[in-house]
Amino acid sequence: MDHTPSVRSSSTGRASSMSVRTSAAATTTGAILQPSRSSVRTPVTIPPIEPPSNRLREKRFTPELGQMDLKDSGNDHETSALRDELDMLQEENDIILDKLRRTEEQREESEARVRLLEKQVASLGEGLSLEAKLLTRKQEALRQREAALKAAQQTKDGREDEITILRTEIENLKDDTANAMEQLQEAEAEAKALRTMTQRMILTHEEMEEVVLKRCWLSRYWGLAVQYGICADIAGTKHEHWSSFAPLPFEVVISAGQKAREESWNGGDDSDRSKRARDISDLSGEGNIESMLSVEMALRELASLKVEDAVILALAQHRRSNVVRQSSDPKSSADPKLMDAYELGQEESEDVLFKEAWLTYFWRRAKVHCVEEDIAEERLQVWIGRSGQSPTTHDAVDVERGLIELRKLGIEQQLWEASRKEIDQPNNGKMSTDSEASP
Repeated sequence: MDHTPSVRSSSTGRASSMSVRTSAAATTTGAILQPSRSSVRTPVTIPPIEPPSNRLREKRFTPELGQMDLKDSGNDHETSALRDELDMLQEENDIILDKLRRTEEQREESEARVRLLEKQVASLGEGLSLEAKLLTRKQEALRQREAALKAAQQTKDGREDEITILRTEIENLKDDTANAMEQLQEAEAEAKALRTMTQRMILTHEEMEEVVLKRCWLSRYWGLAVQYGICADIAGTKHEHWSSFAPLPFEVVISAGQKAREESWNGGDDSDRSKRARDISDLSGEGNIESMLSVEMALRELASLKVEDAVILALAQHRRSNVVRQSSDPKSSADPKLMDAYELGQEESEDVLFKEAWLTYFWRRAKVHCVEEDIAEERLQVWIGRSGQSPTTHDAVDVERGLIELRKLGIEQQLWEASRKEIDQPNNGKMSTDSEASP
């Protein structure tokens, strides 16, 4: 009966000491395990954790063991059990630390793999200046995916899923790169088409020469209209406008016809005539296609108003009045049979010479550009043979027929189309060369 309280007190002391040891061990284990959880959850780098040394272990548990020795110094069995329990806890702590190290190594491997993927993604985006912003957004998305991959490194399935997603993103990035290259090629094709359109808007030297001659035609016939009172309400304004471009229309056309009679003529005596003015500044100057269009519209207006026919009629009436006056003169010895071939007056003779030079010029160009090859040489020789002769009424009729034939055959239109083909052929050759050179 006397030993019973001592046994109770000893068991009570063991229970209290066991609870103290258990709470202390749990606190120690929680303090050790807590960093490992935070290190896995957060992507920041965790410094390596050194396992607690035997000295710290001894310091940590010495007070408890002292208390236990003071309370139960005689109980060796209980002491050994407590030591076994501490050893088990230490082993569990070591196992947890090993797991933490393995997790850290896996994280470092994943970071190395992510860096390798970053290099691959960066290499895919080189040289794409037009899609630089898009690639930057894609790389940012990849970084976000990589961050998500780091957060999902606890499980193998999560890592594989993220790697699959990342590979899909890389494939999408490749597709975007291919699309960017296609867009770049389309932009280059549009630029080439724009350059071709710009070149077609600029006249060649030969086309500009034709514009000059047609301005001379307009200047001459509006001047004659003013002289004979034809379309008096607008003739003065039209003549003033076109004479500002061609103050000497007769001399310019006669000079062009004289050059066209030479055998060495091939569109111009100097090499510059075969060169096209391709300066962009010509788009707003005299060398653009608007000059040709304005001249053509003015010629159509002249024809619709029948100014040329009225001028010819006025010249013929003036000539008839002179013939009648000469025939009524008793001193005149002209043969009536030769009246049809009567020599023309000065203005009508100049008109015939003007038109002969015009026809010579256009038939020479037709021969050079192989337009109406079956008759071009014959017509050219006919009009060359008329040079140096005094025009007669027969010559006046012939030049009118020649102009009608020129219009019916569309010689001017065919020459324009031939000139445009010469512009397009070098451009087509250059574009085909560029397409062959491109991969």
